[in-house]
Amino acid sequence: MSGYQSFAYFYDRLTDNVPYEDIARQIELYTERFGASKGILLDLACGTGSLSEELAKAGFDVIGVDSSQDMLNQALDKKFDSGLPIQYLAQDMRKLDMFGTIDVTVCALDSINHLANAEDVQTVFDRVSLFAEPGGLFIFDVNTLYKHREVLAGNAFIYNFDDFYCGWQNEYDESDSSVHIWLDIFESAEGGWQRYSEDFREIYLSPALIEELISKAGLTLLGVFDGYTDTPVREKSERAVYVCRKPEQ
Repeated sequence: MSGYQSFAYFYDRLTDNVPYEDIARQIELYTERFGASKGILLDLACGTGSLSEELAKAGFDVIGVDSSQDMLNQALDKKFDSGLPIQYLAQDMRKLDMFGTIDVTVCALDSINHLANAEDVQTVFDRVSLFAEPGGLFIFDVNTLYKHREVLAGNAFIYNFDDFYCGWQNEYDESDSSVHIWLDIFESAEGGWQRYSEDFREIYLSPALIEELISKAGLTLLGVFDGYTDTPVREKSERAVYVCRKPEQ
C-alpha cells in the first residue's frame, strides 16, 4: 500500500470515536441559524464518507470530494451499503471544479491543516467562494495552537486492536507551530505482521491569518466556535470551527 491507501484502509477504526452524527447535527443547526438553504452540500476532503453519510441522512443533497481514490473507495462501499444518494468526486480541493453553485460547503476534521501552506489555503477558500451560492455558508475547522503545542506536541500514542496496532509519533516544530506526524501500522498476518507506514504534516494557521484569508476570498465571518457547538472558541479549545457566508449579490 502507498500514499493514503493504508491509512484509508484503517482510518475508520482509528477514528471510531469521532461523533459524526453530532457534527452533522450541528452543521444542520448552523445552516438553520444562519439562514442558508438546506440544499446542495459539498463535503470537502470527505475521506471515507462517514460525515457525508450523516449529512445525507439529515436531508442535504451531498457531494463528497477527496483527492485520495483509496479514501473514496471506502466511501463508495458505505454508499453501496446505505443506498444514500451521495455523489463522490476525485478532486484536489485546490482545483475544485463544480457543475453549479453550492449552498453549504463543509471541510471538517482539520483537513485545512493538511494543506502545505497559507497560499494553498487561500486557493481553497477562493475556489469555495467561487462556487458558493450567494448567501451560502462555508463551515470549516482547524486545529488550534493549544492542540498543536500542548496535545499533539511531541507526544506518542499507541492504538491496540484485535488484529492490528498503530504507533503514532508527533514532532512539534516551534518555528511555525506545525506538527509532523508518523504512523506505523502493524497488521496481524499469516506467519507474522505486515507493516504499513504513513507520514504527514499539519500546519498551524493563526486566527488573524485565517480571518485575513476569509476576507480575501470575499467571504464574511459569522462566528468561531469551540468544536461543533454554539460555544465561542476558548483558550484551551482544540478545534476552532469557522462559519462564513458568501454575501448576497
